[in-house]
Amino acid sequence: MFLNQTTYAVGSNPRSVAVVDVNSDNKPDIVVTNLGSATVSVLLNAGNGTFKAQTTYPVGAWPNSVAVVDVNSDNKPDIVVANFNSNNVGVLLNAGSGTFSAQTTYPVGNNPYSVAVVDVNSDNKSDIVVANYGSNTVGVLLNAGSGTFSAQTTYSVGSYPISVAVADVNSDNKSDIVVTNLGSATVSVLLNAGSGTFSAQTTYPVGNNPYSVAVVDVNSDNKPDIVVANSGWATVSVLLNAGNGTFNTQTTYPVGSDPRSVAVVDVNSDNKPDIVVANYGSSTVSVLLNAGNGTFNNQTTYPVGSYPASVAVVDVNSDNKPDIVVANYVGVLKLITDANETADKVFVIARQLIGNNYLDMNEITVVGVDNINTNVGENYSVSSLFEDELSNTYMADGFNIDPTTTNISFYKFREYILTFSPWCMVLASLDRLISNLPDANRTQYEAPTRISQIINDCIYSE
Repeated sequence: MFLNQTTYAVGSNPRSVAVVDVNSDNKPDIVVTNLGSATVSVLLNAGNGTFKAQTTYPVGAWPNSVAVVDVNSDNKPDIVVANFNSNNVGVLLNAGSGTFSAQTTYPVGNNPYSVAVVDVNSDNKSDIVVANYGSNTVGVLLNAGSGTFSAQTTYSVGSYPISVAVADVNSDNKSDIVVTNLGSATVSVLLNAGSGTFSAQTTYPVGNNPYSVAVVDVNSDNKPDIVVANSGWATVSVLLNAGNGTFNTQTTYPVGSDPRSVAVVDVNSDNKPDIVVANYGSSTVSVLLNAGNGTFNNQTTYPVGSYPASVAVVDVNSDNKPDIVVANYVGVLKLITDANETADKVFVIARQLIGNNYLDMNEITVVGVDNINTNVGENYSVSSLFEDELSNTYMADGFNIDPTTTNISFYKFREYILTFSPWCMVLASLDRLISNLPDANRTQYEAPTRISQIINDCIYSE
């Protein structure tokens, strides 16, 4: 049983949370990546399960995942962040007393979504493993000593790898890689081939949109099992280890809507690890107690803040009972509510529109929203939405803009093959497009043209 939540302010759109003692006082502290602020927040433990106000550190664009591990062998945990829109990982070395140095960045693949920091080549130095969402690879950056890292080596996995865990799954004392593939509805297992290299993946089917993975022995056979949060099915999958690094077919358990993060920890002191899930769509956490033999009881849910994106389970108040820490994302799109704005004003979306590797800003006025709830791989025609309002529909990423003129042409939207299960579609009028080209080429276009856009996370925070 868990008591009511206590909330602490962090940055904009907190995405990933880790709970680790960073200032050597034997009390676990909270480290959070703030996607909207491009920062990490560190909240030091003040005792009795309370935390001090955050200290923030700048990192890369869209810091999507965090791991807190000692990477330079000074017995102080350091921060490693996957910067999704910067295509790098940032390393912030612990400067003592719970403070951190400025990040050092290392290039990885496109859109690094998840990071794990584990020794993979048996040299007693922690290495970085990152899931490159946009490249369909995992990258391995071996520790070169003194908290520096070698260039990544990449390995192919499934479509849109979104979460990575590193554990010895075949009992050879070498750390293996397990990745969830959002677009493939699979998990990939890459066995360690020695010296920090890995064999080709073996894949196992799981539920739709597998978003998060944990690798823990859940049936007390001394072999780590795989637990996956399936955001598209509102389930968790359990794949028991069959030996030699292979896994049995999944067993699924219902949880809340759009589960995004999973932790597997013994929460009731029976020496059996239980499942804790952050349900992004339900704004709850689910706790599934271990019933023995690798099976689990029905969920018990607890309300948390809006859109919980990440969960960690650690004893934060020294009572020998693990507590739940959740990062509440709050909103992907924020409605402007300044006193000088009108109620139906605009959203501002940043995305690359013209293929020049610069993010463009779109100012749009929302004129309609419709739930669609479609599945990965389905063909979906937007023209079936808003039939009373649409005669021609255009996609936001279909802009073709000549930066030397004010000419803007649009590609007509026909059919979209989904690589994720979007919640809804936004129909809007494009009020302004500001192209973030360098220096003198930066141009603002007035474009009162109606557009439509499929949004993966259709969230409104007033």
